[in-house]
Amino acid sequence: MGKARELPVEKGRVACQEGVAVTLDRCRFCAHSKAFRVKGEWITSPARAYCLRSTVVKEVDLGKVEAVLCDDDGSDGFRSIMSIIS
Repeated sequence: MGKARELPVEKGRVACQEGVAVTLDRCRFCAHSKAFRVKGEWITSPARAYCLRSTVVKEVDLGKVEAVLCDDDGSDGFRSIMSIIS
């Protein structure tokens, strides 16, 4: 996995690839999302927590997310956790 990048949220979307803005609902289910920043605090991504079998994760209010910490190197884009957990 690539180095983590902090992707700012604008109007409920993040640009995970050049020219491609996706909704936070997609980030919530993306294997690349590491954490969501809400009011300055980083909260582990539900996708990452599930993949790591971690049950300790706060609920993420997507309407308040300021940024997403993403470990995609910019070339893959959205990768659903469904292919990992199935």
